[in-house]
Amino acid sequence: MEPLFLFAPGAGAPSSHPWMQNWKKRLSEIGDVEPFDYDYMREGRKRPDPLPKLIAVHREALAKAREKHRSARTFLIGKSMGGRVGCHVSLEEKVDGLICLGYPLCAMGDRSKLRDQVLRALTTPILFVQGTDDSLCPLDLLERVRSEMKAPNFLRSVQDGDHSLRVPKRQLHGTGGTQEAIDQEIFKAIAGFVDRLVITAD
Repeated sequence: MEPLFLFAPGAGAPSSHPWMQNWKKRLSEIGDVEPFDYDYMREGRKRPDPLPKLIAVHREALAKAREKHRSARTFLIGKSMGGRVGCHVSLEEKVDGLICLGYPLCAMGDRSKLRDQVLRALTTPILFVQGTDDSLCPLDLLERVRSEMKAPNFLRSVQDGDHSLRVPKRQLHGTGGTQEAIDQEIFKAIAGFVDRLVITAD
């Protein structure tokens, strides 16, 4: 039975955004993908709802997705805020793994305001996919938090990547690489993480 991916968006763009659609298409190669939007997005508001409301909507989306797919394995994957809310959901709902595409560790990019409490509370295995130039998640701070986490945790870094895991064109020209190739490497890391957990569970 294929794994189920519940795919949560970041704070600024809905599930219909091309970035989300690109990753939905890729993930569908290894499982069933259910993207969703938080209420404030559906209602056309810019400011995210308070965290408890985001968590409630995320849990509701999870229940609906599970009812629809009846999958044996469930993964919560999210862009930025969606990944962070997924971490909170995993404290209340049993899921097999978490995948954070650009975890927003520093609130407003402030190194002194870390959103690390939920990470330290996790017991669910988690994969962080982080750009090395992401000001919302300096890798030195993430490494410190990871070393103190209880949950099995893994990191796939994207050299010169930003908060959306995109590498500037000038950097790509310098290395002869392409964004497509970078995305494919990220996809392989996600697929490997999922396979590892499915094999372990079996």
